[in-house]
Amino acid sequence: MKVDKYSIDGKVIGQVDLSDDVFGAEINDQVVYEYIKAANANLRQGTHKTKARSEVRGGGAKPWRQKGTGRARAGTSRSPIWKGGGTIFGPVPRDYSIELPKKIKRAAFISIFSIKAKEGAVKVIEDFTVEGKTKDIAKIGNALSVTKAILISGKSDSEDLLLKRAIRNIPWFRYNNVSRISGRDVFFSKEVIITESAVNQINEKFAKVK
Repeated sequence: MKVDKYSIDGKVIGQVDLSDDVFGAEINDQVVYEYIKAANANLRQGTHKTKARSEVRGGGAKPWRQKGTGRARAGTSRSPIWKGGGTIFGPVPRDYSIELPKKIKRAAFISIFSIKAKEGAVKVIEDFTVEGKTKDIAKIGNALSVTKAILISGKSDSEDLLLKRAIRNIPWFRYNNVSRISGRDVFFSKEVIITESAVNQINEKFAKVK
């Protein structure tokens, strides 16, 4: 599959091959669903907590004597049926994370990339360097007419830091390094901008072994 290659000015300067095994594969909706569900679950902190009746402060004294008052028996003012009492079966800290098999993850990435390619949302851009300036990245995004995009680059760690710094203040632009791609970010983006070097790495990483 061939797609246009753009310059940082938004002009077409050539074409690039996208692997049909990655960007033109049959779409498996089920693995995409499982991947997105796991990705959403893994973002949950799981730090929610309410106090049970044994954890609420106070309530040590019996509110009134057992018999003779005409009221129901009560042993503590921290009973769950009293205001200020504990919570019955309330939430407790837990781990929501879901670990998917590697084959499912790979199949999900292929399906997600294929969805975006089918929608015409994949754009390949020439490799470029920035000095950590947000305005430089914003200028590139505007040249490519992006509205809610993700930029995938294959740069080294030092250059990766500069790109991450330049893009983090742009609400309509996200950044992923090719070695740490978030399928969730790709799925929810309207445009997928991939640098030329990153395309080769993605083709090599996800294409089927012949």
